[in-house]
Amino acid sequence: MPPGWSATRPGVRARVGAVSWTPPDLTGKVAIVTGASRGIGKCVALALARQGADVVVAARSVETRERLPGTIHDTVAAIEALGRRALAVRTDVRDAAAVEAMVQRAADELGRVDVLVNNAGVAASAPLKSVEPEDWERIFAVNVRGTYLCTREFLPDMLAAGWGRVINVASIAGLSGAAYISAYAASKHAVIGFTRSLAAEVAAEGVTVNAVCPGYVDTPMTDGSVAHIAAKTGLSADDARERLKRMSPQRRLFEPEEVAYLALCLADPRAKGVNGQAIVLDGGALLA
Repeated sequence: MPPGWSATRPGVRARVGAVSWTPPDLTGKVAIVTGASRGIGKCVALALARQGADVVVAARSVETRERLPGTIHDTVAAIEALGRRALAVRTDVRDAAAVEAMVQRAADELGRVDVLVNNAGVAASAPLKSVEPEDWERIFAVNVRGTYLCTREFLPDMLAAGWGRVINVASIAGLSGAAYISAYAASKHAVIGFTRSLAAEVAAEGVTVNAVCPGYVDTPMTDGSVAHIAAKTGLSADDARERLKRMSPQRRLFEPEEVAYLALCLADPRAKGVNGQAIVLDGGALLA
């Protein structure tokens, strides 16, 4: 977690500088996090569980329990160690039938989902002339179609209950642009447009819809970006990583826990007035 903040059990105060803040009490809530086997998704799932939520942990692949590290079973085991219920579900968010099946399993085993974190995503970088139609469609299928399908399926129960939180993990690429990421940036712009439009649609229904927009986060996905840059430019992996760090005024990659902290704030029942926002985590690179 960020310096000065610690996730504690519900009702225990934490200090943020000179400000006293009580972490949210999510006891009795059920959350689902897609792309939760590692990186941002795993950190978000654990943060929600620490505050009392039971969590559906979803990803495209489910390894056997004998191969825990880096799988959603690893995340489930960590959640259960916190004393919360957890459910591992293999789901390809691009597949409408698979998403519908996930909704049914979640309802049958954990109950109605109150918090949806659309985290599953893919990234790629290349000059536009090298982006094949199938590459473009693959990125949109996961990042945009997946967000739409999951939200469409889980939203009705939230509306019926008069309470819910939809949190979309986007990117600063969805608010700006950069060379060689036209497909990725376009997909994240679409996610932010979806977030804002749906937030307006459900504003009076007790449901909020927001996006978190980080810069480069220290995750396996960014490791892939580092490897790609190194391969294309001849830079060493260390130099390629430094290039990404220099994109932030803080000269660093962000930690998955920092994204999880923002997601936790948005899931807070007290955050009912925060709606339709694209919250930036980039160290000051994008000054709105």
